[in-house]
Amino acid sequence: MSIKKVTKYVGSELKEARLAMRMTQAEVADKVDADTNYYAKIERGEVVPSLTLLIAVADVLNIDYPTLLPKRTKK
Repeated sequence: MSIKKVTKYVGSELKEARLAMRMTQAEVADKVDADTNYYAKIERGEVVPSLTLLIAVADVLNIDYPTLLPKRTKK
């Protein structure tokens, strides 16, 4: 799976969790000490966040880390 597909998947998982918690992108970004525009790019799958930031966001959104990554499919 390409990195672009993975980043899109991760972003959609983060957005889904954030909306379920009724939080704004700005609220999440503030809690993890990130720029709101950068966080928005993560949700859109435009950038690859650091592992440290990804873990912090997952903690804020109460996401189990393994669910952030797509399942591997055999070619």
